[in-house]
Amino acid sequence: MPQDYGFYNHMPAEEARALLNDDKVWRSYFKFAFDRNPWDRQVSAYHFRYRRRTRPPSFANFIDRDWRARLNNYEIYSLDGDVCVDFLGRFESLQEDFQHVLGEIGIKFDHELPRAKTGLRQNGKHYRGYYDSHTREVVGDWYSREITLLGYSF
Repeated sequence: MPQDYGFYNHMPAEEARALLNDDKVWRSYFKFAFDRNPWDRQVSAYHFRYRRRTRPPSFANFIDRDWRARLNNYEIYSLDGDVCVDFLGRFESLQEDFQHVLGEIGIKFDHELPRAKTGLRQNGKHYRGYYDSHTREVVGDWYSREITLLGYSF
């Protein structure tokens, strides 16, 4: 049985650094994260959240009323408001960016990454088709730091 050191998926950098309890070790690690166009990510989160419902609420209702709608990715890869990872990749170029990460840490991997959770958005609708001006603005406000940092646009 593997040892549980208290780390978990999507753990904020502040918590991970605290668990290491050694700033020298923290600084010595190559730290990386991946982010995604926030408007597209919200549509994926919507489909994932309601994947078992035959009649999910509207997308606008999800944005306006579901407290779990906001995903704080920037807080995961920042400390005190500043990006703290050595490399920030994009979901849109995941294969290429992951190869970069592996090269940085000396691992050779010549395979395609598996695709997980790809069947949830079965209607094939582009993320822009889910938004009205209000929901577009809300998501833009929620994730303004990521949008600016990574140069995303609607």
